[in-house]
Amino acid sequence: MNTFNVPTREEVSEKNQGIFDNLEKALGFVPNLYATYANSDTALENYLNFANAKTSLSAKEKEVVNLAVSQVNNCIYCLSAHTAIGKMNGFTDEQILELRAGKASFDTKLNALAKLAKNITENRGRTDEDVLNDYFAAGYTKANLIDTISLVGDKTISNYIHSTTQVPVDFPVAPSL
Repeated sequence: MNTFNVPTREEVSEKNQGIFDNLEKALGFVPNLYATYANSDTALENYLNFANAKTSLSAKEKEVVNLAVSQVNNCIYCLSAHTAIGKMNGFTDEQILELRAGKASFDTKLNALAKLAKNITENRGRTDEDVLNDYFAAGYTKANLIDTISLVGDKTISNYIHSTTQVPVDFPVAPSL
């Protein structure tokens, strides 16, 4: 397999250099996956705009989706990053492992969300009717559904970029499930 180098600030476009500077200020570093997006003059900005767009889902709910999708897609980079972000959003190690498995015994509503995210990803959008009905019964709306599907797509893009490029993981590596 080809190996992809993680581009440095000097190796990316001027526009991406500005984004790198902003990421450095906000996060303290430029994550390798984000730097990999910067191989394109437009992909990093487009991805960050999409990933940070307004949504009807809370930050915790977004992490539920991110963890379930990344597990189905077997992306160690995103699992590692979202394990760290999940902890910052108040999930315990045990809860994160459950969410990765597509369930949440500790919260009925999040359980329905985790099952939906896993099911959508596994079935490439051909969601099981029972899973969808449980999602709505848990209190989610059609607006939430569209935002959830958008988030599945968002995370799948990053999962695929890492799976193809295999850039080094620069977060504490998530444990195996």
